[in-house]
Amino acid sequence: MAKMCSMRRYRNLFLNLTEDENMTKIENITVVGAGQMGAGIGLVSAIYGYNVVLYDIADEFVSNGLNKNFSYLERQVSKDRMTPEKMEEIKTRMRGELDLQAAVSSADLVIEAIVENLGIKNKVWADIGKYAPEHTIFGSNTSSLSITEMAKASGRPEKFLGTHFFNPPVIMKIIEFIKGYETSEETLRAAVEYGKSMEMQTVEANEAPGFIVNRLMIPQLNEAYHALEQGVASREDIDTAMKFGLNHPMGPLTLSDFIGLDTILFIAEYLHAELGEKFKPAPLLRKMVRAGKLGRKTGEGFYKY
Repeated sequence: MAKMCSMRRYRNLFLNLTEDENMTKIENITVVGAGQMGAGIGLVSAIYGYNVVLYDIADEFVSNGLNKNFSYLERQVSKDRMTPEKMEEIKTRMRGELDLQAAVSSADLVIEAIVENLGIKNKVWADIGKYAPEHTIFGSNTSSLSITEMAKASGRPEKFLGTHFFNPPVIMKIIEFIKGYETSEETLRAAVEYGKSMEMQTVEANEAPGFIVNRLMIPQLNEAYHALEQGVASREDIDTAMKFGLNHPMGPLTLSDFIGLDTILFIAEYLHAELGEKFKPAPLLRKMVRAGKLGRKTGEGFYKY
């Protein structure tokens, strides 16, 4: 119960700030993409009092996203971490939508969480820019791609920024907010206060490939692949050394399986193209992706699941 009171306190603080500073008042959030990240962003937003629409291109995707969220809430009730009444209240704040125009028509904030392909993202943002209300803030959950380019595609660059959540958003209490070339200070402030209203740690960055976390993390993961490939140590010892030597919650190879090796390869290739040779993906990473050993989602990566 104390946790719920804390949530309300942060939420009320955010609403007061938006009124006092004449920022966009965020109450209705549309998440474009109901996959693992999109559903998770919708879940944490609904838990903290926001009305959430989950949009995707097929009913199967929307249903899967909502059902995953409902299952999470039910587990919290079964563990006495949430009352049944609170669970039902949160559930009523989430709904699905298959029509993009309808999904964004009342949105104060649209967060896109679709495939990491700039061409596809730009096409979706161009459509969102046509349909969303004038006051709507646009955020992309991209982990590395150009905020400025997507902002241009949306037609509203001053209202656009990066809103990079981490997986799973309901547990990983941090959001990277990334300014594009024309992102306004009002847009950034409103987005940051939205993050703080959910008791998130918030960090701000100017646009650069990989932003903060991935720019620092990808080279570390990549070096672990080189070490394994060159026989420096076993996968278990590499993970144990980093976990206990640097106090990381999990080792780099376990973390890679959790993220997905295809996702890591995509980010590494982008950083390599943008920032140079030191980001070049290790041959082992490429081989594993070609073999379909992508980590937890395929049942095998550096470890078997």
